[in-house]
Amino acid sequence: MYTYSVSKRAKTVAQPRGGFLPLSLFTRYSFEDGLALKEGENIPAGITGQAVDYMSRFVSGLVSPQESFNISLLGAIRAGKGQRGMELLGQIKGLDDSSLVSACKLASYDTFYRVPGSVFSSEPEPNSATLFNLRLMVTRMVSFLAEYGPITAEGFTMEGGYTDIVSSGDGDFLTENTLWDIKTSKKTPTSKDTLQLLMYYIMGKHSWNSDFNSIQNIGIMNPRLNSVWLLDANTISTSLIQQVSRDVIGY
Repeated sequence: MYTYSVSKRAKTVAQPRGGFLPLSLFTRYSFEDGLALKEGENIPAGITGQAVDYMSRFVSGLVSPQESFNISLLGAIRAGKGQRGMELLGQIKGLDDSSLVSACKLASYDTFYRVPGSVFSSEPEPNSATLFNLRLMVTRMVSFLAEYGPITAEGFTMEGGYTDIVSSGDGDFLTENTLWDIKTSKKTPTSKDTLQLLMYYIMGKHSWNSDFNSIQNIGIMNPRLNSVWLLDANTISTSLIQQVSRDVIGY
């Protein structure tokens, strides 16, 4: 049987009209810092998202650069570029241009770990607009983590909660009572995003990860849109939890 990661399953499973968990159920909170992102980014959206995520963990002081970029480093090894990965890691010091360029290049190796069999092409070369936007999004993430934290877990996994259908997947952040997923899309969260978040919640509750014992809320943070969407998980119907548990995850 083919097995999925959490994100892959959320993207491919059929959902009812409006999605299993409509965004309209969430409360949106928007922030204002008087700054606007620039047009003209030139690197793939997936790499942008990973770079923002990993740099936010590092700059916030949660983990070291090596811990934050661990999956990227493992991907570089699988790509036969382990030494290059360590070279890029050594250039990541903060939010200066050189660090952000190296972060993007290192994050591009994620795919070799997450998608075995990937073929190396070339490292991305972020332009000035991309670097400006990365710096602003990471800065917004640091402010968000300071306000909504403290963070109790980052890059969390859900051992004991995986199934024959969904056998992998790692989430972004947990605070004392909230599970957070980070998105950097130009659009508001989709039904795929809310399903992914719900899957993390259900699988976390099934897992051996004790950090989930106190989780009561689920939320999405998008530093590009400078907004969060938050939902009290206790308001989600038991029938929906059971349906997603059975039909999507495979419990």
